[in-house]
Amino acid sequence: MLGGYGNISSIDINGSKAFLRKFLGDEEGKTGTGFALDCGAGIGRITKRLLLPLFSTVDLVDVTQEFLDKAKTYLGDESKRVGNYFCSGLQDFVPESGRYDVIWIQWVIGHLTDDHLIKFLQRCQKSLRPNGIIVIKDNVSYEGVVPDEVDSSVCRDLEIVRSLVRRAGLRIIHEEQQMNFPKEIYQVHTLALR
Repeated sequence: MLGGYGNISSIDINGSKAFLRKFLGDEEGKTGTGFALDCGAGIGRITKRLLLPLFSTVDLVDVTQEFLDKAKTYLGDESKRVGNYFCSGLQDFVPESGRYDVIWIQWVIGHLTDDHLIKFLQRCQKSLRPNGIIVIKDNVSYEGVVPDEVDSSVCRDLEIVRSLVRRAGLRIIHEEQQMNFPKEIYQVHTLALR
């Protein structure tokens, strides 16, 4: 899932934890830690290392049933805190209204058309609890839309991603570039949305 860059997993997770902790808490206006959704979850790397340590319950959604089956084993004892394993493409997935404090969308938006991404983000917004956030963490190209012939995805530049977020009726409340990744890969940016 990390395209031959498995060695960046800890850097990725630590950056994501630091990003999320800016929002989580019990104080007024902070994001709760009850329920999270891992979109494009694969075998559950982000669920296991990022979301389960921070949230009471995590749901996973992925288009590949085989990955979700492997997630049950990979997550081990922590799998008892997984609420649901949804097998669905994000273009068709409808998250439960008002369920999630955080919806985490990492390295998967390139598999959605612009229209599918906009509609998915709109459905995600409806599934947020009060003070909930949607987080997109993904590669961004330097300019325009760059197709990936290997997996039939695309990499959009940051301004295009921001524009799609706005078109979905969301606003970016915080944005960061992931640091300490190899220089030969596209930059990775994390955006918190409401």
